[in-house]
This record gives sequence, structure tokens and C-alpha cells, in this order.
Amino acid sequence: MSSSRSALDHAPRHGVRTFTPRWRTSPLTAERMERLLPRHSIPETGGLDPQAWFGRSAPVVLEIGSGHGAAAVAYAAAHPEHDLLAVEVHVPGVARMLAAAEPQGLGNLWVERGDAMPLLTERIPSGSLAAVHLFFPDPWPKAKHAKRRFVQQHTLSLLADRLAAGGVLRIATDHAVYAAHVREQVAHHGGWHVVEGQRPGWRPQDGFEAKGLVAGRSIAEFSLTRG
Repeated sequence: MSSSRSALDHAPRHGVRTFTPRWRTSPLTAERMERLLPRHSIPETGGLDPQAWFGRSAPVVLEIGSGHGAAAVAYAAAHPEHDLLAVEVHVPGVARMLAAAEPQGLGNLWVERGDAMPLLTERIPSGSLAAVHLFFPDPWPKAKHAKRRFVQQHTLSLLADRLAAGGVLRIATDHAVYAAHVREQVAHHGGWHVVEGQRPGWRPQDGFEAKGLVAGRSIAEFSLTRG
């Protein structure tokens, strides 16, 4: 079986992470997490219930791997009629996001510190998300690490199920290898309508995007709706 075929047939495997764990912290990070996280955290158990979790029944947008949170904060500020749930494993990134949100008084930004996959598979019901954002995920550029890239056949099927009718999956990357991987996976899956090149106007040019542009890389933007 070719490496390309193996990548397209990749199924969930126990212990295969799509992220690089980084656990270092600092007193400032600890202080921010202790003070700010309780205002924005979701319940530790149970399935998504917007009224119970967020205090209202509004469209829910999930951001997978929010990094230091610039996009999540910007979306929440620009869309007060939505609830944005940011999922991130990196504690300093979560703390920085919460600190950025504090002066804006954002009451529609919510946080799950951890891996997005258990949340998606165990706690997010079918048809419950208005959108999913995957901005500048770890590209895992080596072919032998392709199985670690978040976009796979099984994740595309999972996200298609979790999105409501008309829901959109937005992906952005500054790595040509990852962009090609997305195109291949989506084409093979066949369950999505794809538009390329539409950059959301609300998203700040920050973090990995800014670094990629400085390095001379192009930004690939994907907007996927269920077929």
C-alpha cells in the first residue's frame, strides 16, 4: 500500500496525538488561569447543552487549537450573537487568551483546556455546531508524520456529523504541505463543498499567519460546507 493510500485510509489510533504537548508554565500563567478560567470554563461532564453551558441558546462555534487566542477573541468580539468555544492543550496560550479577553468583557468566549477529540467524540452531539475553526494547526510536514495531521478521513466525517445544516468548517494554514494534504483528504472524502481563498475579515493577522507571511509563505484558506 502506498504512503498516500495509507494516509487516506488512516483511522483513529490510540496514542497518536495531533499536537505537541508543552506543559511548562509560569507564575503569571498560573495566576491568570486561577483568576480568569472559572468565568469561561464549561462543565466537566455531560453533553453540549447551550442553555446550561452558556446561559442561552445561540449558535455555537468550536475553535480547535486556539493557540494564544487572537482569532478566538476576535471572533467572539465580532459575533456577540454566537458562543465561541476554544479548545487548546497549551496552558500558557489559554492564559494569554483569557487575559486578552478580560478588558473586552467577553461573555461569549468559552474554554476547554485539553484535546479536542474527546470533546468532539463524547460531548458534542450531531448537528449542534454552527461552525468549526481550524486555524494554523501543527503541520507535521514530514510524510512519516502525516497520520498526526488533524485533517483525516475520520475527522472530516466526525466534523460533518457535528455541524448543523449550513455549518462551515474553516481551515487556514501557511504550510504548502498541509494545504496539499487538506485538498487530498477533502477530495477523497467527497462529503464537502470547498471554496478556497476566502479569508475571514474578522481574523487578525497574528501569530502563525504573521510569521508565515514574514517568511514568504502563502496562506491557504479553505471554507468547507457539507455536501
